[in-house]
Amino acid sequence: MRFWRIILAILRELGDENAYTRHLKIHGRANSPEEYRRFQTEHFKAKYQRAKCC
Repeated sequence: MRFWRIILAILRELGDENAYTRHLKIHGRANSPEEYRRFQTEHFKAKYQRAKCC
């Protein structure tokens, strides 16, 4: 059982599910399609604005 919990936790982290949950807690908002859209916009904007080194 512990193995599957670890795998599930890894998948949630890779799928940004944990990041979205943290976003909701930090901003004190409820889960909704609009809020998820806001999260994705902020998340990808921050992700792709960072310079990448060769």
